[in-house]
Parts: sequence; C-alpha cells; structure tokens
Amino acid sequence: MSKAFLAQVIQESLETTGVAANRAAADVIDAIVKELKKEGGFTLPSFGTFTVKKTKARKALNPRTGEPVKVKASKTVRFKASPSLKTAV
Repeated sequence: MSKAFLAQVIQESLETTGVAANRAAADVIDAIVKELKKEGGFTLPSFGTFTVKKTKARKALNPRTGEPVKVKASKTVRFKASPSLKTAV
C-alpha cells in the first residue's frame, strides 16, 4: 500500500479532487507519525497496533565481506495485526 493508493481510495470514497485526496492522505500519515513519536504507539481498532521499539547497539557481519561491523542503537516501528484483520485475511 502506498500514499497514492490511499489518496485514490479517499478520492473515490469522497468524490473529491486528486489534490484534496493527496493532502488528506498526507495528513493521515503525518498524524500517525506524530503519534508514534509522541506516544510510542498507535492503534487502529480492527486493523492493528503500531509500536516503537528500541534496538540495542550490537555487532553484526557484513554479508559481502564477512567483516564485523558495529550497529548503533536505534528505534524501529513494529506492527501487530488485530485478530479481526487476521481472520479477514
């Protein structure tokens, strides 16, 4: 799924212009990102939950050369599907 797909669904559903639908799709994505930054999670009932997880610094191997590489600590977004989404798919 992409922003263009969301914009197309919004445009068809609301019978609006493509520009307005693109703006609405961008606003929805921005709202989700802001909520993830602020609260560390975001839930869409009957769809699933997005959570921010911290990963620790670690050592890994470069797959091409086999050399050890240091990987910095970072944050990643995880998604857990709701039971109703699982049964629908």
